[in-house]
Amino acid sequence: MGTDKVDTRTLASLLGRWSAGRGPLYLLLAGRLRRLIEEGTLRAGAVLPPDRVLASALAVGRTTVVAAYEELRGEGRIERRQGSGTRVAEAVPLPPAAEEGPVNPMFLQLIEPQDGTVVLSCAAPEEPPPEVVRAYGGLSLPSAVDLGYHPAGLARLREAVAAKYTAQGVPTAPGQVLVTTGAQQALSLLVEHLVAPGDGVLAEAPTYAGALDVLRASGAALMPVATGPDGLDVARAVRLMAERRPVLAYTVPNHHNPTGSVLPPLAARRLVRAAAQHGVVLVDDAVAADLSLDGSPAPPPLAAYGEAVTVGSLSKVAWGGLRVGWLRAREELVARLVRLKSMRDLGGEVGSQLVAAELLEDYEQVRGRRVRELREGHDLLRAELERLLPEWECPPVAGGQTVWVRLPRGDAASFAQVAIRHGVAVLPGPAIDATGGSRDRLRLPFSPDPDRLAEGVRRLAEAWNAYTAPKGTPRSVSLGAVVV
Repeated sequence: MGTDKVDTRTLASLLGRWSAGRGPLYLLLAGRLRRLIEEGTLRAGAVLPPDRVLASALAVGRTTVVAAYEELRGEGRIERRQGSGTRVAEAVPLPPAAEEGPVNPMFLQLIEPQDGTVVLSCAAPEEPPPEVVRAYGGLSLPSAVDLGYHPAGLARLREAVAAKYTAQGVPTAPGQVLVTTGAQQALSLLVEHLVAPGDGVLAEAPTYAGALDVLRASGAALMPVATGPDGLDVARAVRLMAERRPVLAYTVPNHHNPTGSVLPPLAARRLVRAAAQHGVVLVDDAVAADLSLDGSPAPPPLAAYGEAVTVGSLSKVAWGGLRVGWLRAREELVARLVRLKSMRDLGGEVGSQLVAAELLEDYEQVRGRRVRELREGHDLLRAELERLLPEWECPPVAGGQTVWVRLPRGDAASFAQVAIRHGVAVLPGPAIDATGGSRDRLRLPFSPDPDRLAEGVRRLAEAWNAYTAPKGTPRSVSLGAVVV
């Protein structure tokens, strides 16, 4: 970060779950800042935010930040001078580090797990269903003469994916399917192949956090378009395609992450037509598309209306630990992406692909089980929020795994800092909104098991009471039997 001023939001994101440990808050904050300095993320000469500004972003008192800064000043790691602010000290040589953006809060619990924290920042099944367990126990591996390298994916799995889309009214040949290590790799390969630094990319606001990470890492110039209860603002998207000609448009049209919205068929048809007219590669993230809570068939993918790349996986329907995803596209694009994937990993792991093929052959049973669990979780989450946090707005959704909650006041990012100190991790709206908006929003999943979900809401209610308490009111933080 050089001698530049460190953006307050960026630093708050880099600090991540700094307050989730035991001990005085100022020591926990000093410890996380110390780590960022030692690893070179905060470089010598970087100007840190003023006390009051950082305290507001972290939802703590100014004295906590002052004490943390003083702790680091005493160690010689930072310098504080009247009129010139707080800087990372030049005296201690630091190892070089690659420039990196803030760590996405959705992945923080995966990277830095904390015992006792209820994780409501990541929406995924918590354990494999019995069908996955049984499938792993009865694998029939390919012939011994098969080397096991399949850059495009096992033929059996490509055929199963192609049959799935054909049954949805989108005729698909196996050659139009590339099997990937989860949907995240499918997005990464697409962006790597199609997007150069500075290229325009249209993306919904808000949207899936992992897609934003991939697009930002590519150096894309993001063109955010608002998404609401009826899905993407297609009129705005069409204007941007005509005026600014993005190379790619990333969308989640069915059971949108995080809002749960479904794009109406006429709007979907108009979007596909505009993308074809203006030469924009249209990406349909359909990972959660099959999770209709009423058990009805999934809405048609965008490819039902014309040219679109469909990205899918089994992570939401079955289990995230089954790292199998795919994309469906024109055969010539798939062929180019196969070459790119072969340079990355020579192809996905064979055992997981065999399990995935078996699950797809019994897909409706797997999907039905998951939908029943999610419907119960959806109803429980909304009931508990209504009981303990009636001020919060939480409209029902037709499908997916998340609800898009509106806070009646305050700032979602600051509240998330308070929530983690009460033992619950949540994803605030600004973390998944490329415009920096959605400051009054939280994304909450209803995928955890009922007991954990209920406990998570209980802790959210405690955190909200602390967050909204009048200034000067003592705020003890309870994590089970531990008071911090």
